[in-house]
Amino acid sequence: MNTTETEQEKRGALQRFATQLNWVVERVCALLVGVMVVIIWFGVVERYFLHLGQTWPEELSRYVMIWAALLAVSCGAYYREHIGLDLVRNILPGRLKRWLQVSLDLIGIAFFLFLAWYGIGMTKAGMGQYATIFGMKMTIPFASVPISAALTAFQMFAAMLLGQESTASPANTQ
Repeated sequence: MNTTETEQEKRGALQRFATQLNWVVERVCALLVGVMVVIIWFGVVERYFLHLGQTWPEELSRYVMIWAALLAVSCGAYYREHIGLDLVRNILPGRLKRWLQVSLDLIGIAFFLFLAWYGIGMTKAGMGQYATIFGMKMTIPFASVPISAALTAFQMFAAMLLGQESTASPANTQ
């Protein structure tokens, strides 16, 4: 087995792991959105039909929405569907185009790693804070920042190493 075959196996393993990780994150996002819909539906029913006046559904649905939205960022990074400099990139020749893409990837990875690092501190600080309405420690909502940032940094890193320009998104296959 030569070096090229070993490198291709590593690239294949990285691609498989990134794809499987994205598959899991997409399902978690879908589940969270479903949970959010049920919570909001319950809030409407209990407020307008049962007249219970509970306030926790609004706050809980907000935290679930934050988790879903932030986790979805890594899916966008996997598919390379985030805002980019397409106008500039499209007029550049191949070699400069690749250099620009790698530069932007490195900037993005650095940003998301910084956000993950900062988010860890924020999550630790959340151990002493409680949600206003139902008393949950804020560690759980705050943990969405470092977890989603780390996932996004990984997906950007994998896409950069694999040289992906874009991946077929389910939204673009119809």
